[in-house]
Amino acid sequence: MFRYIVKRIALAFLSFFIIMTTCFFLVKMLPLVVNATLGQDAEIAEAQIVARGYRDPILVQYVAYIRRILFEWDWGVGVNMPEYVGQGVWGVFIEKLPPTVLINVYSTLFAVPIGILLGIYSALKKNGWQDHLVSTLVMVFVSVPSYVTAFLVQYILCFKLGWLPLTMGAGTEYFTWTTFRSMLPAVFSLSFGSIAGYARFTRAELTEVLTSDYLELAKAKGLTKSQCVVRHALRNAMTPIIPSIIAEFIAVMSGSLIIEKIFSVPGVGRLYLTAITSLDYDFFMMLSAFYTFIGLLAGIVVDISYGFIDPRIRVGKR
Repeated sequence: MFRYIVKRIALAFLSFFIIMTTCFFLVKMLPLVVNATLGQDAEIAEAQIVARGYRDPILVQYVAYIRRILFEWDWGVGVNMPEYVGQGVWGVFIEKLPPTVLINVYSTLFAVPIGILLGIYSALKKNGWQDHLVSTLVMVFVSVPSYVTAFLVQYILCFKLGWLPLTMGAGTEYFTWTTFRSMLPAVFSLSFGSIAGYARFTRAELTEVLTSDYLELAKAKGLTKSQCVVRHALRNAMTPIIPSIIAEFIAVMSGSLIIEKIFSVPGVGRLYLTAITSLDYDFFMMLSAFYTFIGLLAGIVVDISYGFIDPRIRVGKR
């Protein structure tokens, strides 16, 4: 198991290095545009860019960029976004990270129990009208993109009914009721797709377990249907579901950037989109590294968690 973990981590770092190197060279092939309308003289801005080596050959820039990250943890400074000109990229990233993490944590806490309960209910009512209703809703929410759901949430809950604010409130008091309430539209928009995914996966796993031979043997020995479901079926069905929950939480962070833009969440996703449209390359590289790392981490966590959660994998290895 230890060798497998080391191998997976090494492959992840290799993939990360290749992806980031490719992004760096592609970005550096684009022209570096300096926005001179940000309250600073164009000559001063150009002097700062030259001082950081942004006009050097690409290979020289690449070596200097890697050296600054490894030895100084310097990811660069803002150039074109008005509120971040001259600020360190890493400091701004840390400042913007809490809202992104919170809306994903809240959406996961909301989606996991509802999705699993719907999947269990659908499996127990297999081929009934309840199962068909849940399956239909699941297919709808799985098929509809999250930004479409976001616009529906904004229109129905925020605009027509007026229950929730249209956008997230400003400030850094993230654990107040006002801020939590302003996060709910984004949380709901992220949750619906996850609920559908959990429900579909849970139904499929539990349906397969309920029709297995060992469960029929348990019934023949005198166990009631509820005892069979609780003691045997759910335990075995949860084995592949738990890693999917871990992966979903990590992966959903990479899909929340459009939702953050729609609901004005002052998080990493909104910053990423703004960096792209503003041609702020240091921010783009830092945030690309973050989302690449999140995607690779999701795969590693899932692979490793299977070995710890499912004893059959460890037994098979021996």
